[in-house]
Amino acid sequence: MAVSETRLDSLRPVTLYYYGERMAIERAQRLGEFRLRPNSIDDTLSSLSPARTILPFRAQETAVVGGFLTMSLSTVWDENLSLIAPEITHCLVINNSEQFGERVHRAVQKILPQWAGIDAAIAYGKPSPLGAVFTKAAHFAAQKEWLFAWRPIHLSLPLQPIVVQIGCIDTLSAVRTLVPAVTNHTAL
Repeated sequence: MAVSETRLDSLRPVTLYYYGERMAIERAQRLGEFRLRPNSIDDTLSSLSPARTILPFRAQETAVVGGFLTMSLSTVWDENLSLIAPEITHCLVINNSEQFGERVHRAVQKILPQWAGIDAAIAYGKPSPLGAVFTKAAHFAAQKEWLFAWRPIHLSLPLQPIVVQIGCIDTLSAVRTLVPAVTNHTAL
């Protein structure tokens, strides 16, 4: 059996960033409220076929890349994100990603006991050992995403978004307002 040279970045960074609208970010801090959404084939690097399934289900080949509930955070602070997406005005800066990650996984396990979850960095431009759900095209590399993903142990009905609450996380986080850098443009 050949040893893969692909490195899996699964050590959580110290800080994670959760960007969104002010009310959603405030609820995330006050209630620990986060939305898990179904991933789609468009979320992944489309040239990967067949895709490898997410661990811990074993590295079997499959053509399926959907079937996950995901939550994406960033590993970088980007104050200028609101210039690209004006609805994104605030950021929840999570300063203890280890405790945060464990609380998220415990809360999802209570709601979805027959699901397995894992979190790791997205691989850009190359296949992730965790499969297509953890893989994106190289041109998305600036996003520097950290992805939480859950998959049912047994195939089930189509997925619907769910909201999970992990409890107040104000001791683990801070809310920051995005204030994009102002550039000076002179008329010619």
